[in-house]
Amino acid sequence: MGRRRVSSVGLLGGTFDPPHVGHLWLACLAADAMGLERVWFMPAAQPPHKQGRPMSRAADRLEMTRRAIEGDSLFGLTTIEMERPGPSYTVDSVRQLGREQPNQTVFLVMAADSLEQIDTWREPDQLLRLCEWVIGPRPGVALPDRSRLEARFGAAADRIHLLDGPSLDVSASEIRERVAMGTIIRYLVPRSVEELIEARGLYRAGWPP
Repeated sequence: MGRRRVSSVGLLGGTFDPPHVGHLWLACLAADAMGLERVWFMPAAQPPHKQGRPMSRAADRLEMTRRAIEGDSLFGLTTIEMERPGPSYTVDSVRQLGREQPNQTVFLVMAADSLEQIDTWREPDQLLRLCEWVIGPRPGVALPDRSRLEARFGAAADRIHLLDGPSLDVSASEIRERVAMGTIIRYLVPRSVEELIEARGLYRAGWPP
């Protein structure tokens, strides 16, 4: 992989219900391209865009994420959104990280489909001022061209980095559906995550608890 830049870290937020190989690959791709020291996985307690949808308990999603990244020193787990009450807004989390680690450069990692929805996020322009963005490929969603980014964000578009690399056509919703139908999910999630899904009966009849 590329040379790490000390004090430059990635931040990958999400519901992680469940975390899967697409998340791990996106984090790895971003770290390599930007030379990041570490990528922090940040499970959301109350995702604003998923209010009212069935969701696993926070403790289950946190444990699945911990299992997904264990054994890889490139990845870390932050619980700041789990510890903060109310909806989990990314801009609030980045502000908090800035207060706690003022000498750290944060790169927010997301897939292209998240970028397409960025104007539904809280304070997207302020978020771009607080951290740089790293945008990974997503099947069926084209990466924006530079002129489109400049039309929306002006000079701040220089803080948005587009990743060149393959994309994995894996989604958490598809994994949940496969579990509900009793079909295999081996290698779509790490084995330890699959074992937890089986042990706790996640995504089967009666889910969520």
